Amino acid sequence: MKQRIFTNAPSETIAGYAKAVIDGRTIHVSGTTGRDPETGDFSEDAAEQARRALVSIDATLREAGSSLADAVVSRVYVTDHDAAAAVTPVLGEVFAEIRPASTFLICQIPATGAKVEIEITASKGD
Repeated sequence: MKQRIFTNAPSETIAGYAKAVIDGRTIHVSGTTGRDPETGDFSEDAAEQARRALVSIDATLREAGSSLADAVVSRVYVTDHDAAAAVTPVLGEVFAEIRPASTFLICQIPATGAKVEIEITASKGD
């Protein structure tokens, strides 16, 4: 049976998605941007956005009984080459020992001000 995690963000209702879906031992975390949790704004710094997104994802994974240490796939979307250059070292720091499979794309992100969006699939921690 699938379980879902919701944050009650308006976009979850509008677009019909969950923050995460737990399917057996696999946790799929929806694409997450790096808004400042206090202001809701985006930093101009893509690296800071990536760090904030990863903190949010880790909190969701912990709620599901896992953590970033259990990541098996990462999908990273950035808006341009400058954002890619800023985000890559952050990913290297976080995933240095974890080494999930990875996809990294340059594309448009529909949230105004967002320069990075990260999606993670993880396994449940033991």
